[in-house]
Amino acid sequence: MSVLELKVPPLLLVIIFAMLMWWVSLEANIASVQLSLSSTTRVGVLILAFIIGAGFAISGVKAFKEAQTTVNPTRPNTSSSLVTSGIYQYTRNPMYVGFLLSLLGWGIFLANLIALSLCMVFIWYMNRFQIEPEERALERLFGDEVLTYRQHVRRWV
Repeated sequence: MSVLELKVPPLLLVIIFAMLMWWVSLEANIASVQLSLSSTTRVGVLILAFIIGAGFAISGVKAFKEAQTTVNPTRPNTSSSLVTSGIYQYTRNPMYVGFLLSLLGWGIFLANLIALSLCMVFIWYMNRFQIEPEERALERLFGDEVLTYRQHVRRWV
């Protein structure tokens, strides 16, 4: 187990990545890494990505609340049930998909390829330090039910 596993709340991580993306876009303001998009297109993509991302995240939270299980991503070992219905039929991590969509929209808004590429680092970090530890905790709690679910539903989309 790593020191970073389940330590940084994912929403805080999104804020950190968004600020890092903004900083990179300011510092790496060279033509070769800029996206040639109109400001109208950039704003439109940002709004659309945020709305769709929020829809994913809210659907995930709603399903957890309906199942009366924890929404706390730093304490998956306190889960009282394995949620596999609703949005969880399509992705095992709708909240994280929502966060990623928002970051992608932000990266396109910033119109900077280096900033946008930080979304790949976000995916790597989430897989390694959040999702994998969550999956181990759920497997300990729910055993074969989790293994079967993981065979049928993708981690992201």
